[in-house]
Order: sequence, then C-alpha cells, then structure tokens
Amino acid sequence: MKKKLIMDVDTGVDDAQAIMMALAAPGVEILGITCCHGNTPLENVLKNTLRVLKVCNRLDVPVYRGCAEPLVAHKRHAGDFHGKDGLGDAPDPDAPGLDAVQEEKAAVALIRMVNENPGEVTLVATAPLTNLAMAVNLDPSFPEKLKALYIMGGNTESRGNTTVCGEFNFVADSEAAYVVLDRYTCPTYIATWEFSCRSSLPWSFVDTWLAQDTDKARFMERISSLTRKMVQTERYQKELVSGTEFNSCDTYAVAAAIDETLLTESERVAVTVELQGTNTRGMMVLDHMELLKKKHKAIIMKTVDLEKFKQLLMNALK
Repeated sequence: MKKKLIMDVDTGVDDAQAIMMALAAPGVEILGITCCHGNTPLENVLKNTLRVLKVCNRLDVPVYRGCAEPLVAHKRHAGDFHGKDGLGDAPDPDAPGLDAVQEEKAAVALIRMVNENPGEVTLVATAPLTNLAMAVNLDPSFPEKLKALYIMGGNTESRGNTTVCGEFNFVADSEAAYVVLDRYTCPTYIATWEFSCRSSLPWSFVDTWLAQDTDKARFMERISSLTRKMVQTERYQKELVSGTEFNSCDTYAVAAAIDETLLTESERVAVTVELQGTNTRGMMVLDHMELLKKKHKAIIMKTVDLEKFKQLLMNALK
C-alpha cells in the first residue's frame, strides 16, 4: 500500500520543492493539497501550487482553497525572499487558471479526506497552521484520526528568521500554531528552523541538482534564481544562520514523512508557543522540566541521513 499524504502549503519556492519531492516518491499517494496564506497571498499560493502540479504533469491532484489570513494576527508575507508572487517572480504565461481549484474549502476537505481514510493519512504542514487550527475547531476528533503530522516550523534555540525569536510559519499565525501543538495529539514531528539550518547542503550540490536535463529542473532553476542570488549576497550571509548553504526548509518535513528511516536522531518533548512576549511572540517553547503537565510529546527532528535526503531531492527533478 502507498503512503497517503495530504500537504498543507503556502507555496513559495521551498514548498514547490517539497511538493515535487512528494510527487516523485513512488510509494506515496497525495490525496490533496490544501493552500494557506503565508509566503505570498492566498491567490498566489493557489496559482503557484497549480503551476508546480502542471510541470509535474499531476494536475489530477486536487487543490483546495484555505485561509487567506491568520486567526488573529495581521497578515505577513515573505515577498522579499521568495519574490512577490512566491515563485521568484518568474513569469509563466501558460499557468493554469484558478478554475482548477476545488470548490470544497480546505478545512472541510481535510476532515473529509481523513474521515475517508481513518488512521492512514499523514498530514504534512509547511505553511502557517491556520487551516489545521480551523479543521480541529470544526471537528475536535480530527487529529486522532491522523496517522501522523509533520510540521515545518518553530524553533528550539530562540533563533528567529522573521522576528528576534520567531520562525516565519509560527510568527505568521502564532495562535494557530498554539492550537495545533495543544490539540493535535497524533504522532507529531517537527522540523524546526535551526534543524533545517544545521542540515543545509552545499551550493555545489544545488548546481548538480539543477543541471539535470529535465523540464522540472529548468522550472526549479527559474523560480529559485531570485532566492539563490539573495541568499548568496553578503547581507544574507551575515543574517541567516545557514550562511551560504542551501536550506530547503520545507522539504525536510516531507522527506521524513516519505521515508521514516531518514530521521536518525530526535527528541521527544512537550511543546507550546509563546503568544505574549514582546520579543518572543511566536517562539516555540520546549518544556524540558515538564511544568506544563502535557501528556502529548512532540518529536523534534535533530539529524537526518543527508545522503538519503539528497537522493530524494535529485529524484524530485528527474
């Protein structure tokens, strides 16, 4: 049996890489892709997701419209990093129209797909967690029907990439992140910002990765060009923990969901999200002293088999 995945995305360049990785995995069936505000406004996320599916010849995968704004906070996007359109501002005159998007809304679709496959679905969330918070509010029993949840978001060492102490996805909707970490009691794996930085790859690998003679590789070369140039400038070398190396944040969560042997070291600990702090709002908090008295522990990813990870990336563009 194939592994059944649902992906919840805010398709920027790294989400595109994650979607392509999952589509290329032979043992995986993607039941659907739900879209959320985040890297770029929701309309762009929908368009970008369809663009990725088209280049992979997989427009049969249903795409669902999710939340256009966070539960409480002001909207925040990452246009300075992923491009204003989320995919490097690379023009695509033949992009699919939004008529390909399903009429059913994301939170409702999440509940339905999982109800149709109870205990079999792994949900991979690489966006702000607004859609997931909406789903559990609609159906409190939703999380217990999941096989597992994999999240790209949060941090373990208070190193921010958006605010002083906050990672983008958790800062973009801190209340949603709090709800998900509090109410999703299925096995929960978290690929944090610092973990992805420690697991980044050399640019020499990226050159080989993008040199593959395929439409997928040429597409990835176009959409990632802006981000690559930006990361490799002196300013970003100083600002980013990952320095000059390639950090495909979202793909780590997807890779671990695809191949559980990829994860070589992890830590099981109760977690929550800070909602009040002037400098720490959106920061993930690890409860090593168990003062929160939470029964559910998240699995924090610490190290992965980078050779297996690189192979999954290579396969994504074949």
